[in-house]
Amino acid sequence: MTASVHSLGDKRAPSLDPMIALTSADMNAVNAVILERMQSKVALIPELAGHLIAGGGKRMRPMLTLASAALLDYTGARHHKLAAAVEFIHTATLLHDDVVDGSGMRRGKRTANIIWGNPASVLVGDFLFSRAFELMVEDGSLKVLRILSHASAVIAEGEVDQLTAQRQVETSEEHYLHIINAKTAALFAAACRISPVVAEAGEEAEEALESYGRYLGIAFQLVDDAIDYSSDEATMGKGRGDDFRDGKVTLPVILAYARGSADDRAFWKAAMQGDRISDDDLALATTLIQETGALSDTLERARHYGRRAIDALAPFPASRAKAALAEAVEFAVARAY
Repeated sequence: MTASVHSLGDKRAPSLDPMIALTSADMNAVNAVILERMQSKVALIPELAGHLIAGGGKRMRPMLTLASAALLDYTGARHHKLAAAVEFIHTATLLHDDVVDGSGMRRGKRTANIIWGNPASVLVGDFLFSRAFELMVEDGSLKVLRILSHASAVIAEGEVDQLTAQRQVETSEEHYLHIINAKTAALFAAACRISPVVAEAGEEAEEALESYGRYLGIAFQLVDDAIDYSSDEATMGKGRGDDFRDGKVTLPVILAYARGSADDRAFWKAAMQGDRISDDDLALATTLIQETGALSDTLERARHYGRRAIDALAPFPASRAKAALAEAVEFAVARAY
C-alpha cells in the first residue's frame, strides 16, 4: 500500500495495536460513558445491550473518533461522549441487522435476538439510538448533531436499499458500492469528521478525515464480503457462508455471476433465491468465486480504497496518530489474508 508504514522493511503484520495504545486512556473515558448510559431501571435493557457491547468488538468506530482527535492535538473531552454516541449508533444497527438477517452468531457468540427474541432486540436498539441522540444534544454543537443524525439516516437508507437488493443477482457493482457506502462507510466517515469539528480544525481537516473514514469503511466492508467466502467462523465471528445463505448479493457474487457460464449463472440465480444453499452449494460458490477472479478482484478493490484512505491523510504532518490511522487501514485490508 502506498504511504504504508509497512513498506519500509517492517515485516510485522498490520495491527490495530498502535491505535488501541494511542487511544487507551480516552477509551477508558468512553467506556465509562457507555456503561453509564446503557443503564436503565428496566433490567432487560442493560442486560441485552451489555451482551453485545461487552461482546469482544474492537470498538473501531469510536477509536477512530479518538484517533482523529489525537491527530489534531485536541486536548478537550467533548469527543468522549461523541465517541460513545458513535458506538451506540453502531450497536443499535447491529441489533437491528441481526433481527433483519435472522443471524444466530455475532463475534463468535449467540446473537441477542436468539437469546431474548426479536422484539426485545429491536426495542433495545431503539433505546441505544435514543441514548446516542441524547449524547449528541448534550454536546451542544448543531454541526456535530447534523453530521451524526445525517449518518444515522443514511445508514438506515442503506439497510433498506440492501434489503430491496437481496436475492437480486443482477444488482450492479455501482448499486452495491452505493449500498456499502451508506450502510457501513457513512458511520466511519461521520466518526472521523466530528473530531475536527470539536477541535475547530477547519473545513479542510473535516473533509480530509471524512474521506479517510469513508474510504476505510468501504475497504472494510469489501473485505467483510470477501471473507464470507474465504474464511472460517472462528476468524469471522459469524457463520461462514452466512451472506450466501441469506441471499446477500455482494461484490464477489456480482463479479462471479457476470463472468460465469450460462450454467454458472443459473446456479447463482437459484442460490440467491435460496434454492441452492447446502454445504456443497457453498463449496461450489466458493470455487466459482475463486476461479473467476471475483475474490481476488474484490480484495484488490479493497486495497484501492485503502490506498485512498491513507492518501486522504496527506494534509496532516507525520505523527504517532497519523501512523496509527494508516496502520488501521492496513489492518482492515489484511484481515482477509
